[in-house]
Amino acid sequence: MLKYAIIFAVIALVAGALGFGGVAAGAAGIAKILFGLFLLVAIVFLVLAALGVGAARKVLK
Repeated sequence: MLKYAIIFAVIALVAGALGFGGVAAGAAGIAKILFGLFLLVAIVFLVLAALGVGAARKVLK
């Protein structure tokens, strides 16, 4: 997901440099959404990993 966010950000930069404002705004919006989703999923996985490690320690004791 982060890969696609970076791709859309590059597309937005190139389109903006070439004067395609509408395309640049659309690509930048998509990049923001994808990056937000990436951050949300990353945080969820970090929390689940932290809870999983604690649960595994309890089971082993």
